[in-house]
Amino acid sequence: MRPFALLLFFSLALGQTLLPVQHLGLTFREEGGAWVYQGEGVRLVYVPGVGWAEPPEPSLPPPQGENLPLEALKALGYFRVPEVGVRFGGQGRAFRVVLDLPALYLGAPEEGLGRGRLGVRLPYLAPGLLKAPWPEGLRAAVRFLPQGTELRLEAPGRLLRYRLFPLGDPPRLVLDLYLLAPEVEEALAPGVRYREVYAFVPEPLRLYLVEAERGRLLPVGSPGQRALPKDLAPNALAVLNGGYFDPRTGTPIGLWVQDGVTVSYPYGRVALLWDGFGFFLDYPRFEAWVVGPRGERVRVGVNASRARYTAYTAPGPAGEEGEELALVEGDRVKALFPAPLELPTGRWALAFPKGAPPFPLGVGERLSLYGRLDPPFRYAMEGGPLLLKEGRYAYDPSKENFRDPRPLLAVAPQAAVAWTKEGRLWLLVSEPTTPGVLARALLALGAWNALRMDGGGSAQLWVKGVLRSPYPGSPRPVVSALALFP
Repeated sequence: MRPFALLLFFSLALGQTLLPVQHLGLTFREEGGAWVYQGEGVRLVYVPGVGWAEPPEPSLPPPQGENLPLEALKALGYFRVPEVGVRFGGQGRAFRVVLDLPALYLGAPEEGLGRGRLGVRLPYLAPGLLKAPWPEGLRAAVRFLPQGTELRLEAPGRLLRYRLFPLGDPPRLVLDLYLLAPEVEEALAPGVRYREVYAFVPEPLRLYLVEAERGRLLPVGSPGQRALPKDLAPNALAVLNGGYFDPRTGTPIGLWVQDGVTVSYPYGRVALLWDGFGFFLDYPRFEAWVVGPRGERVRVGVNASRARYTAYTAPGPAGEEGEELALVEGDRVKALFPAPLELPTGRWALAFPKGAPPFPLGVGERLSLYGRLDPPFRYAMEGGPLLLKEGRYAYDPSKENFRDPRPLLAVAPQAAVAWTKEGRLWLLVSEPTTPGVLARALLALGAWNALRMDGGGSAQLWVKGVLRSPYPGSPRPVVSALALFP
């Protein structure tokens, strides 16, 4: 046991707390056989074997050289702030200190961040901090000053953060301390780097992201075929999982445009749209039409964008009561059914008012579906929900076609595409959280626009063939991905 800890142990056992004078904002010197303690407008003199000379107060407990009893300073009115009780506990990944206050705390909440070191000032006398069970790896020095208690915290190689905030009835002041793994930054190519950073919302949320000032972003993959993102683009600098798909069939759900060709049709959610290195987020303006057996051409809605005639391309229920469906495989009508109907794998359907097809239709006849973006974009990948729009929080899944909200309420890894106002692109995966919290985190980090892609087991960020976003299970093969090339 260290000498100071041994001294503190015996002094506590004897009912007094001896502390080195530097922990009390004072200095010590020997002068003419007396011990002199001075600072902060206080001068104390003790003569060994005789007693206190300044002040002449025989009832004060004696010092021991450079160590003064805290009780003596309290009795002399050295501290100009109230004394409070202290409790300790845990809150999430935080070490929590609770000060039980004599009155409502009127100060504003505080927060701070330090790399390896951190200082915190509490506006109360809190001797109970001497008994704090500090987390492993954290060294804490406690100083008791006239204006309050000062903590000096050290954790080499770690990121330290604190939050100080009041709670109401009964009045308390809460200090949450976080010991976090250090942030990471490494260059991948000119204008491209990998980063691991924290956003505080207010709990710390670690993000794994590739930041690019330039490069080529391409959608990769094939409908109906699943693979790990790294295997969809083996030569890419970074690969992020793409949009949604039906887990049973591997059918993409949502718009997917690859080199100007529509691979999958819109599903009523926000999409990432781009040409070159200019990116946009919006509900796709999509023109779709069917061509009949004799070349007839009719405009149609697609999936959630219903019209008099609506094409359904995604797995799930197609059509509504009062409609009929032409079930199509490839470009041939396989059957006519009353709606609604669960759309079989590998087929699409055209819904129309009962008894009123857009043109005469029969089994075996040709029926083709075509579509294009307006205005055209060379690449598009639908995700959702929208997280940020032009520097503002925009998360509102009720505006997008999410029939089951439960996946958006689950705490799980989240994948997203974002960019800053200056045009730096982010491909990222977060620690387990919800999309709404991720939106606030990205806003706090300075993102300008952001779109959630798929989440949960599909959320993966691969950098040069290595999975950088941790996931407790095995990475899930996906149908589509976004690959960044130099």
